[in-house]
Amino acid sequence: MKITFQSSLPRSGSTLFSNLLGQNPDFYVTPTSGLLDLLFSARYQFTNGEEFKAQDPELMNRAFSGFCKGGLEGYFQAITQKPYVLDKSRGWGIHYTFLNTFYPNPVIICMVRRPTEIISSMEKRYRSCKLNDPGIINHSEMINTSLEKRVDHWCSSPPVGLALERLQDILRQGLGKNILFIRYEDLCRQPQKEMDRVYTTLNLKSYIHDPKHVKQITVENDEIYGPYGDHKIKSSISPSIFDSESTLGPEICNWINKKYSWINQYFYSND
Repeated sequence: MKITFQSSLPRSGSTLFSNLLGQNPDFYVTPTSGLLDLLFSARYQFTNGEEFKAQDPELMNRAFSGFCKGGLEGYFQAITQKPYVLDKSRGWGIHYTFLNTFYPNPVIICMVRRPTEIISSMEKRYRSCKLNDPGIINHSEMINTSLEKRVDHWCSSPPVGLALERLQDILRQGLGKNILFIRYEDLCRQPQKEMDRVYTTLNLKSYIHDPKHVKQITVENDEIYGPYGDHKIKSSISPSIFDSESTLGPEICNWINKKYSWINQYFYSND
């Protein structure tokens, strides 16, 4: 069994990508996974447990590395017989060094998207809330009561702010060379071409996908994510529409582009 990891930005087509890859019968694809959290809990106990500290460090490091690799593989061997797995968690990218210690040279795939479109998508989700409380507004304390405040909130808190901060740190650490980046816009425009890049990276024979009939095979209870939980995909992939200015306005879009100029320079400089 070969395990591949997806660590994408929010609102960047990560669920769409998983379900498109899941058309390949050789792949088992996960919804948002808690597997990394299990490994991190074990890591905390390994780091702080007195029993581990009392033993030979080199021996314990080998033992814990084997424990993590066995847990990673055993997790999926218990739920699928398919030869390839795609596990989805936003944390895999920033924790590449940890993963690489017990699962050498992991393939990590990261969907990226223009920050203005990501934040515009968050604002659209906010505006779509009718009966449900959007959960980020406090009128008496004037918290997030304007578009400007909401944009600042998303840029400085999880999931958007944290994911963008992690991506910047990944690039600064030079870890980007270990990650296959796929632009959301490219996946929507030329889905088969982008999927071929995935198969090339994995050294696998290409599979012909059907972007016009994408069946949702990953299931998540979006209620636990609140009003911003939205893991339902469209059944047909088509070129994306850039409409952030109509939602956010040109002034705020300019502010976002300035704040995240490093993303535009790294991923969109040739556009």
